[in-house]
Amino acid sequence: MAAARHRDHFMKNAESTTTTLYQVASAAGVSPATVSRFLNGTAKVSDDKRKTIERVIDELQYKPNRLAQSLKMGSTRTIGVLTQALESGYFNRAMVGIEDAVKDSGYALLIMSGHWHADEEAERVELLIGRRVDGVAILTGNMSDQQILDFSKRVPIVAFGRKIKGERMLGFCLDNYRGACDAVEFLVKQGHRRIAIITGPADHGDARARLAGYYDTLAKHRIEVDPNLVVAGDFQESGGLLAVNQLLAAHQRFTAIFASNDLTAYGARLALYRRNIRVPDDISIVGFDDLHSSMYTTPPLTTVRQPLYEAGIGIGRMMLSMLGHEQPPVDVPSLSLIVRESVRLI
Repeated sequence: MAAARHRDHFMKNAESTTTTLYQVASAAGVSPATVSRFLNGTAKVSDDKRKTIERVIDELQYKPNRLAQSLKMGSTRTIGVLTQALESGYFNRAMVGIEDAVKDSGYALLIMSGHWHADEEAERVELLIGRRVDGVAILTGNMSDQQILDFSKRVPIVAFGRKIKGERMLGFCLDNYRGACDAVEFLVKQGHRRIAIITGPADHGDARARLAGYYDTLAKHRIEVDPNLVVAGDFQESGGLLAVNQLLAAHQRFTAIFASNDLTAYGARLALYRRNIRVPDDISIVGFDDLHSSMYTTPPLTTVRQPLYEAGIGIGRMMLSMLGHEQPPVDVPSLSLIVRESVRLI
């Protein structure tokens, strides 16, 4: 009983701006309940009424009390986002897309990073749920599908980079396999037969899909794979640099490198530069992701564009739809090869 009285007292104080709500309703010629539902996004009103309410809100400089609204609705109007690296241009593009998708919905984002550690990712999701977020968007990561499905029993989840679906769970992937096929196909059409690949982490689904695309495209053209040209990387610049140093130290012959992501390509380019090996005159390079900086490398990098901003828009819309807000249909965006100046015809 004491707890209930405390909550009622708290809500009463939180709703201290209710008189202003009544002023908005009176000036707009509608009921306070209509204004409240309009602000919560749960009322369908005519264009004329909507414009009138918006005008009055602007004139009176009314600021809705989000805390009171959340207490009434059982919603915090927040969406948790689990990314992997806050400093990453790759993940930042997706997060900007999510932010733009939800910016007019009244929801705010609460962002945490899992750093590619499954235990840390699970801990972060627990923290987000503990803060009563209305839903969680997960950007790739190393948690198991079953872990994510278990979390979805407690809160709606949209997972990027996973093909899983549950009662309160949506997941989708971009076609990394097809993107890798297009990259290697382009190199083959430019006359390259000795194509090295710097892979991503062996346990990363995107890296496995890109490696499979490399193998299958070479097989399609009856080009035998030289295992010495398949070098492990880690999706980081340092991994690309070390991989090329390894290839050169072993005196491997190759005319092109397919780097499993753009960061790897940057490191590979530096290793070649230090050996006075010219790109693309001596060695051609293709990357994967099309990070913003890839158009400004020397030379500008040919790469597979991942539409990460558009994917973020899709994630945000899927989440809003799961939370009961009508959204346009979401189509999974396609990858495309961006041809610049890092590959030459031989």
